[in-house]
Amino acid sequence: MSNREGRLRTVDLARVAGLSTQQVRNYEDAGVLPPAGRTDAGYRVFGERHRDALLTYRALQPGYGAVTATRVMRAVHDGDVAGALALVDAAHAALHEERVSLRAAGEALEALAGRDAAAPPDRSGDGPGEPDGRHGPHGPDGRHGPRGLRIGEVAALVGVRTSALRVWEEAGLLVPGRERGTGYRVYGPADVRDARVVRALRRSHHLFDHIRPVLDDLRRAGSSEALRAAVEARGRALTARTRSMLAGAGALHAYLE
Repeated sequence: MSNREGRLRTVDLARVAGLSTQQVRNYEDAGVLPPAGRTDAGYRVFGERHRDALLTYRALQPGYGAVTATRVMRAVHDGDVAGALALVDAAHAALHEERVSLRAAGEALEALAGRDAAAPPDRSGDGPGEPDGRHGPHGPDGRHGPRGLRIGEVAALVGVRTSALRVWEEAGLLVPGRERGTGYRVYGPADVRDARVVRALRRSHHLFDHIRPVLDDLRRAGSSEALRAAVEARGRALTARTRSMLAGAGALHAYLE
């Protein structure tokens, strides 16, 4: 079957996108392509709409991923255009959340670099049952002793109430160690750094869910310099993905028209 009558064979459609004929069959089975016609001999017959569907799917893939692109095209071919657009909206919303987390990471780096203006301390004492440590073995100046800092010392350094540190710990943002025998919290340098990051981001009204991945990245990177490089790389990746999503959305719009 030639394409002189406006019809395309499986191999013709495969060549359009550089695919194998089996991939084209798989795409039809998955709903990426509209159902193909059949010859009397049972061979698939495709047309211009199948070619457009295939090119649209390929345009969606880089920005939305294969899974979402497949679900979008299947919804379109099932007549559920609203459902297809809802999938597109959800993908853009997820990308926005990534940008929010990226902005939080940038603000955290600014705080660590000392560019975040220090706010006046807001403390009202320490919780019951745990000494504040300000006149303990670590000294009143807040320097790290051999066992780290107590909760009151960290609160004084960061400029928050000890109750805030406990809330952040309950939320999984801080993970201080515990002193043997007494069970008192013991904060090392990394814990103090994390507390400073949390305070800076909370002042910018970031939610715990936005702060948690920043801390995870910081701990994984091992230093603010490494995190800065990772943040810059992620920013470039998000920009590239946004452009790909715009291209894919444009192709989908043309296909729907």
